Amino acid sequence: MSITLIFRIAAVGILITILSQILKHSGREEHAFLISLAGLILVMTWILPYIFELFTMIQNLFEI
Repeated sequence: MSITLIFRIAAVGILITILSQILKHSGREEHAFLISLAGLILVMTWILPYIFELFTMIQNLFEI
């Protein structure tokens, strides 16, 4: 895992938080929820290959 991935996740988190707060204060809670959900899905697509690699390494570790 590279440090750039951590910075990208942090940047998305900050951006989503700002957009969500702006939308909540303007009375659009539904849009704020959808923005948060989209951010979560985006970050999960970045992290999913690393999780798969972790489970593969664990499986290979306990293989006989």
